[in-house]
Amino acid sequence: MLIEDKMRAFGAESQFRIMSDSIITPGNGVVLFQGMQDHTAESIKSLEGFDVAYVEEAQTLTARSLEFLRPTIRKPGSELWFSWNPRSSSDPVDKLLRGLNPPESCAVIKTSYKANPFFPAVLDEERQYDEKHNRERYGHIWLGDYEPTALGAIWDRATLHAGRQEEVPELERIVVSVDPAISSEETSNEHGIIVSALGADHRGYVLDDASTRGTPRQWADRAVAMYDKWEADAVVIEINQGGDMVRHTLESVRPMLPIVEVRATRGKHVRAEPIASLYSLDRVSHVGAFPELEDQMCLMTAGGYEGEGSPDRLDALVWVLTKLFPSLIRKPVPSIGRVERPHAGPGGWMGS
Repeated sequence: MLIEDKMRAFGAESQFRIMSDSIITPGNGVVLFQGMQDHTAESIKSLEGFDVAYVEEAQTLTARSLEFLRPTIRKPGSELWFSWNPRSSSDPVDKLLRGLNPPESCAVIKTSYKANPFFPAVLDEERQYDEKHNRERYGHIWLGDYEPTALGAIWDRATLHAGRQEEVPELERIVVSVDPAISSEETSNEHGIIVSALGADHRGYVLDDASTRGTPRQWADRAVAMYDKWEADAVVIEINQGGDMVRHTLESVRPMLPIVEVRATRGKHVRAEPIASLYSLDRVSHVGAFPELEDQMCLMTAGGYEGEGSPDRLDALVWVLTKLFPSLIRKPVPSIGRVERPHAGPGGWMGS
């Protein structure tokens, strides 16, 4: 293997004892080579005495494996090392170390071939080829960028990052949007729950992504909790699948909740296009990062959604921004029923 070849190259192979799955070091230490998939919550306890864990290709590490590993390597002065080529901001290791709240004791270094003084000419030929003929994936392969957006995507990550803000500005209207899935099985699509607002500066702000899986009661409880947390003005619900049941489910949690019902009459990608134009015009900012939502956004193309399943987070985003910016929608989306908002006076922004 490569490590053994390097030992020989440096004339140090006699100082190590090379086993089939481990290396015994001169100081009677041991280096193990194991995959996290080989461990359970019980078996990983065997690693408690180790000083260092190094995870290669850590972008493939599951959230469960990361939960196993972190409390296991816990000797004073012990270290966890990860190397990875980011696929998505929702990769568990990326979310932990490059998300909004990374551990205080971590150090993250982004590097590429440019920092390698021994970068061979044969690999540089490959790089130049990709730079010329594989531009869509060049940044991911050679520069450590996230996986590219879908070909023809109507959102791109550069635009999302450029508009991102860290603090909530002064707001005028706040809306919670719910796009419920048709079932509550573990393999079902998510219930999209997005909180957005119209700022005093007349820009849109995405404030929260509370999307979840679960029973109707669970998503309804979560939507109402977001309504209370953000002191929202109304809840927008998409009722194509659930009909009156969506409203009734929410009202069973909070009677007289101000609700706006919307029904889809056009394809998801058609509804999304005018909202994507708001982003390109720098009219919408994400307050913080929402990796799962942003992944869905970057997989929506002019021809449809290129990801797996249904983009329920994105659907909820589209509905809420459609309601906050109605004048930008080419074809009005009808509201079914009425808006129940007892505390809203005449001429309220979501009045009848």
